[in-house]
Amino acid sequence: MEAPLNRNSPLDPFTPNLAQCAYWVGPRHLAGDDGRLYDTVADTLAGLGWTSLAIVRGRHEPDEAPQDRQVLRSTVLHISPDTLRWAQWVLPDEPFHLGELPIAWQISARADTSSPLAQWSAYFTPDVPGEALADFLVTFDARDQPTTAITGQAPVLDAVTAHGWLRDIDQPDAGATDPTFTSHLSFGEVPPLIQDGDPRALTVEPDGAGPAGWQAWAEPALGAPCLWAASFGASVPHDLVAAFADSLSSTAPVLRRKLPESTRDRLLRAPAG
Repeated sequence: MEAPLNRNSPLDPFTPNLAQCAYWVGPRHLAGDDGRLYDTVADTLAGLGWTSLAIVRGRHEPDEAPQDRQVLRSTVLHISPDTLRWAQWVLPDEPFHLGELPIAWQISARADTSSPLAQWSAYFTPDVPGEALADFLVTFDARDQPTTAITGQAPVLDAVTAHGWLRDIDQPDAGATDPTFTSHLSFGEVPPLIQDGDPRALTVEPDGAGPAGWQAWAEPALGAPCLWAASFGASVPHDLVAAFADSLSSTAPVLRRKLPESTRDRLLRAPAG
């Protein structure tokens, strides 16, 4: 059952801690991650039978007590049972930025166990709706061959236009935006540092165009900082991007206790119970 949403329903002014109030909110692509992006993804992967381990790097000074050791970097790695796919929580690990936002999750896959190198990687910043990333991972896990392309680009844009998003006027086969022109999905040259097994990623001339992949982001106002961003390497199968896009653009409301400041006034909301 979907909860009715009311744009004019105010948050309870008498509640001293808004974080304790739960609301059904929409649209999903502007709802943020509720401050639970790690937990949402980790719970999803645990349910799929993936193994997790923590990689901690620190500094230990001479004569320093163990409890005083300084942890410099910490990464949590989740590995699928077939070891062909993995997910890294890299937010505490001084990650590079995407759309001026730090990367939180890096999802990767390889074709076989004979090579330690990823065939492709996808990157997600904080405030990517956890539901969209979870649906991406469930589809990813269900694939027998995580690196094999089985569809073309069309399913990606079909997924969002089925939920009312608008195709780009100039590039109808390569981009779409939500009706408020806040969130965007585009197929084009991938940003720097996006790892991919496509050999063109290593041989692009300084002035040449690199390999193309899907990019998604939410920009609450023109020129304002992005709420979230996601980048898919050129070799990420399109059906996996379509699963993310379908969930991201879904009209079903999501449960939230924390609302992003930059999109708070654009969210339809109703108290949850």
